Amino acid sequence: MRQTFGRRVSNGPFWNQLQSLSAEMFDRLDNGGAFRAFAPAFPALNVWEEGENLVVEAELPGMQPSDIEILVTGGDQLTLKGERKPLEMEKTTVHRQERGFGKFARTLQLPYMVDAEKVEARFENGVLRIQLSKHEAARARKIEVKSE
Repeated sequence: MRQTFGRRVSNGPFWNQLQSLSAEMFDRLDNGGAFRAFAPAFPALNVWEEGENLVVEAELPGMQPSDIEILVTGGDQLTLKGERKPLEMEKTTVHRQERGFGKFARTLQLPYMVDAEKVEARFENGVLRIQLSKHEAARARKIEVKSE
């Protein structure tokens, strides 16, 4: 626990989500300082549970596996980093450019601890699929009830 304005604040899941939201808001500030409120986070993610695993899918069109870095930190945070390079076009007139390019980093607070040693990642057709195994400490255990 920590003290904030005379009140005690827990460092639990709610606090972590609040910090993640705050970081995402500040990530959306561009170089000119304008807030890009309607810009979607990149890359777009889907997250679901499959048995004892957590699966994360990220859309990364036009990228190569060597352009992507995956980090698991603190046992319950996943960070995707990379750089999407712009198309090299010479002697062209661009009429519309909606697909962004450049460096990115996206950190996701996971719903439970995962085993960083048992993470698998596959990249096919511009979609990155990461499978994270639930950490032993986060798995449900049946507790035997004893009587006297």
